[in-house]
This record gives sequence, C-alpha cells and structure tokens, in this order.
Amino acid sequence: MDVQAFDYHLPEELIAQTPLVQRTQSRLMTLDKKSGAVGHHTFEDLADYLQAGDLLVMNDTRVIPARLFGVKADTGAKVELLLLKQLGDDRWEALARPGKRIRKGTELLFGVDAAALAAAEGQDSAAIRSQAPLTAVVEAEGEMGARTVRFRYEGIFNEVLDQLGEMPLPPYIKEQLPERERYQTVYARHAGSAAAPTAGLHFTESFLDKLKNKGVRLAFVTLHVGLGTFRPVSAEKIEEHEMHAEYYELPQETADLINETTAAGGRIVAVGTTSTRTLETAARQSQATVEDSGDTAAEAAGAAGKPHILPSSGWTSIFIYPGVELQLVDAMLTNFHLPKSTLLMLISAMAGRDNVLNAYREAVEEKYRFFSFGDAMFIY
Repeated sequence: MDVQAFDYHLPEELIAQTPLVQRTQSRLMTLDKKSGAVGHHTFEDLADYLQAGDLLVMNDTRVIPARLFGVKADTGAKVELLLLKQLGDDRWEALARPGKRIRKGTELLFGVDAAALAAAEGQDSAAIRSQAPLTAVVEAEGEMGARTVRFRYEGIFNEVLDQLGEMPLPPYIKEQLPERERYQTVYARHAGSAAAPTAGLHFTESFLDKLKNKGVRLAFVTLHVGLGTFRPVSAEKIEEHEMHAEYYELPQETADLINETTAAGGRIVAVGTTSTRTLETAARQSQATVEDSGDTAAEAAGAAGKPHILPSSGWTSIFIYPGVELQLVDAMLTNFHLPKSTLLMLISAMAGRDNVLNAYREAVEEKYRFFSFGDAMFIY
C-alpha cells in the first residue's frame, strides 16, 4: 500500500502548541469503526461511551528529560542529543544533531559554558572540559542521525539528567513548556520514554475515579516510547517500512484483568497507540507461547476468539497497518496524528483508512486541535 494514501491537508494553525489549562477540557471526536459515523463531544463525554465491565488499558511510562544540549570537546561547536533507548553500561541509543559533525569517537560535553570553552586555550580549555558534569563518547553511527553513546558522570545518572536535560517536545511544538509534569500522564510511573503517550494526557485522577465508579476497570502496561513510535516512514510502500524496537512490559496483574474481561464479554479499550501496540504484541506472544507449549487448556481459555494473555516483556517492533488484524483491542482512545505516520496507519487498521481520513477532514473543518497537545478521538 502506498504511503501517500495516508496523507491529508492540515493547516499549521491547528497544531496545538500548548496544553489546555484543564486536562479534561479537550474536545472528543467519536468514530464508529463499522459505519464511519462521527460525533462531536467534550472529553468527559468519554464516560458515556465506556460501559461497566470494560477494561481501560493505559501506558504508565514516564518521560525522561531526554534532550541534552552540549558542545563538542575539540571545537566547542554546539550539539544536541535526544536519548531514545538505554542499552546498559551507561550506553544509550540517541539521535544526534548535527549528525554530519558527530562521528564515531567524538567527545561531547554537557553542562559547560560553551562560550567560555570556545574562547579558552591550552590549560584553561582543559580545565573547563574537566569540569563537565556529564560527558559522552560516540561509539557507533547509525542511520538518520542515530548514534550509540557512552556517558561518563559522577553520582546517579537520572539525577544528572534531571539537572541538565530538557523535556523532549516534538519538533512541531515551538512553545516552551512551563511545567514538566504537563507532558506526563497523571499515572506515569516507570521512567524511560523519549515522548509522552499523549492520549493519556487528557485524564485526571478525578475523571479516572468517575470511570471506576461506573464499573470500568483500569489496567496498566509499559512501553517506553522511542524511535519506533515517531520515526517518519521513508519507504514508498508501507509494507517496506521497518519499525525500531521499543521496550514493553505487560505484568501478571494486567494479564489477569484482560482474561477476566474477555471471559465476561467486556471490551479491551486501549488508551493510545502505544498501549495498543503493547497489547497486540502480548496477544501474539501469548498465542505463540501457548501453541508451542501444547497447553490445550490455556489455548481454550481464550474468550470470544481472543487469545489467552500471558504476562510478557521484551522488545517489540510490531507495525500495525490496514490488513493487519487486531487480535485483542476492541476500542481505542487516541489523539490526531501526523500525515503519513505509522500512528495514522495503526488507527486505520482499526477503523478503515477511508473512515479515518473522512473523520480527519471533518476534524479540520471543525477546527479540532491536532497532535500531542491536541484533542482526542475515540474509536469504538
């Protein structure tokens, strides 16, 4: 399928630059995945579309201040790193800018006075470099600016990162974020993401309590958002695109809740594309594990044609697009996504490309707010 088939026109003024004062003030578009019917609501109307016995599954990853601004140790030239994936032993996969100037062996300094370093010579320059609270050496080069770097520092890395790093807002957001927590979900727990699972930004604790009081159950998965989620599709055919792997966890408690829900005839409602990808990864992993083990009891335990879910964790590069069947997720809350993105392709797999693009055209006409800080869509 041609990538261009997922393009649409979006006026730049509809790209939300700042979050709303109140999380639940956003608008909500509903999309019936079978009929294509569209409805216009406010976010709190989501409660009317969720039923007692539904399971709302959320991604509890926490965004780290993954954007680092520094200088090259040899020239003082300014550089930027976006940390994507922790590899162990103080090594990270990162995106580097400007990529052409950051080669294997390059030493980078963070937390130093760039102007002072550029003006210094000899011993003064060496003294400034030695005072850097965080340094990195590029160990390997990848495609599209990807680099493997190894950090050196004193103390605890996350504390150093909290002091020096900035929140990694997407490039289409030009405004500064006054509060870091506004780019976190209220249920964020496990640090590791380079971007927020933005569908969850609309929830407040009180609204989640309202859903629980209605009989909606809550469950959590973790997927640390990295390059796989927001890397643009460079191939002409979507089938040729390769997703980068991202780390996920689906714990025993969540597996139990999923199995209880499907057995009782309830719906699995994913909050966001990252939760959807985690659930669909777990569904395939569980099915393969059961089939390999020959456990007929577990295989029969799946309800309504859905696999029996087992706890799992690891790396997922699942790519869901039209033609790829969703095995577990019945409904999804999501934001409005970039043209020709893998996220737009994912929701098209659930609701159909024509239905989605028709809904997006209506969203543009109705001046919905798009992307990370924008409005929400509920596909059911």
